[in-house]
Amino acid sequence: MASGGMSLVRRAAEAVRRTPRWQKRLVVFTVGVGTLTYACQDNRVLQICDGTGNKKKLVILGTGWAGASFLRNIDTSLYDVHVVSPRNYFTFTPLLPSVTCGTVEARSVVEPIRNIVRKRNGAFRFWEAECYKIDPTSKKIHCRSDVGTNIDGNGEFVVDYDYLVVSVGARPNTFNTPGVTENCHFLKEVEDAQKIRKSVLKCFERASLPNLSEEERKKNLHFVVIGGGPTGVEFAAELHDFVNEDLAKLYPDVKKYVNISVIEAGGHILTMFDKRISQFAEEKFKRDGIDLKTNFKVVKVSDKDITMSNPATGEVSVPYGMAVWSTGIGTRPIIMDFMKEVGQGSRRVLATDEWLRVQGCEDVYALGDCATIAQRKVMEDVAAIFRVADKDNSGTLTVEKIKSVLGDIYERYPQVKLYLKSNQMKGFHDLLKNSEGKESKELDIEEFKKALAQVDSQVKMLPATAQVASQQGTYLAECFNRIQTCEQYPEGPIRIRGEGRHRFKPFRYRHLGQFAPLGGEQTAAQLPGDWVHVGHSTQWLWYSVYASKQFSWRTRMLVVSDWGKRFIFGRDSSSL
Repeated sequence: MASGGMSLVRRAAEAVRRTPRWQKRLVVFTVGVGTLTYACQDNRVLQICDGTGNKKKLVILGTGWAGASFLRNIDTSLYDVHVVSPRNYFTFTPLLPSVTCGTVEARSVVEPIRNIVRKRNGAFRFWEAECYKIDPTSKKIHCRSDVGTNIDGNGEFVVDYDYLVVSVGARPNTFNTPGVTENCHFLKEVEDAQKIRKSVLKCFERASLPNLSEEERKKNLHFVVIGGGPTGVEFAAELHDFVNEDLAKLYPDVKKYVNISVIEAGGHILTMFDKRISQFAEEKFKRDGIDLKTNFKVVKVSDKDITMSNPATGEVSVPYGMAVWSTGIGTRPIIMDFMKEVGQGSRRVLATDEWLRVQGCEDVYALGDCATIAQRKVMEDVAAIFRVADKDNSGTLTVEKIKSVLGDIYERYPQVKLYLKSNQMKGFHDLLKNSEGKESKELDIEEFKKALAQVDSQVKMLPATAQVASQQGTYLAECFNRIQTCEQYPEGPIRIRGEGRHRFKPFRYRHLGQFAPLGGEQTAAQLPGDWVHVGHSTQWLWYSVYASKQFSWRTRMLVVSDWGKRFIFGRDSSSL
């Protein structure tokens, strides 16, 4: 053992010796500057806003990706900022699957909300409570704290607002499947990851007890993941690595009973990725011994077995030791009640316009998983577009007239550009060609409607991802920071159904790519430009991207440290 340790030290020393001097200096400089910056920030004292003055009161609900990104970028000197959330921290959710198996520690992926504001010398007020009712008519929110602090002792209080930013996220969608809530784990919060980690280790401990039959050991060590999306697949891959790289050495007598199953209702896993990634992931899972069950729908979960149905086999029940449910998201009760208040009771998700304003009320904005952007359709406004472009009221449009408002059309209706691209058209003029392929010189209103009839087929719903929520939070904060300037100098597109211009440009999501760790130090990556790659090199790209995306130097250093400890010592197997 001692010689092995010395060998490791010698190899490390040799690697350092061979590193060019400029690289050593760069590393030392980077670490030194980062540490010094963090140390300087750490001495700052959080400023509490006192509510005095003429500043508008801005209330933020939630501290997830959308809420934290908004708070990170808002200029708190312009507003009286208040945050209400049941959690006083932000969680870096993409690393939750790593937390479930001890690859990364829970405290390494959370950043206290007060730290985010304090390090920017901002001032705000935070209340750890849950909002259970939004009253847009009186501009008040009703909140409840776990600790009874008021006269009645029930912890309830009311907060008024001038502007409200709703970013409460979503809840796991169980599709009303019996037994899911009582018997399955979810993976939405850091507490969920901690519970899963304890449950995995308890399953191994139970399977190691004496006087158990082989069937009982198999049942205890059957881990089932319901849902073949990114979260479910990454957790299954992490669990496989944890079992084979660490637990197999500690529980050698029961390792042979371990079985990991992934149940997916569709025909393939990772359907939101390129087909090449989906195919590679399925083939890798089969090589790794992960039991992949596609076209199976879970219909019931009891404390002993999971019942699933398949068109070919009918209903099948399998015993299990632990189950993780990862099949998508649903709307929270507070949002469902709020939707009824603003006339959206028939919808499944809260709707906003392209500026993230909730439809049906004033001064309320919604971001992240709790809402979706209802993109305005061209055919709903086609008559108004025609009127704006027809500046001389001739009743016809020429190419030159259309060109004068083309930039505003592209900005207001992004589906137009998408339609042109998907149909390999060079420009808007290609839409104006007649059945013979000749470009029409003049169009009346009916011809204009016919040219744009299929454009709205390219209206896309944004995915419920951390990337979307983060960009929305940043966008809205920048809008609030520049609200006075843009009141005088609007920078948005022409108001099709009104006068003048919109104050701001509408929100536009910029997809930066997506990763799917598949275990064995291999990750699938799909980046803009149809760049698809799977392998060990992509795993290192995943490490660098996720380290750089941390909210602070503190969490960045903790996460990198956890990865390093895992490489050297393995994952921790204590059930703390």
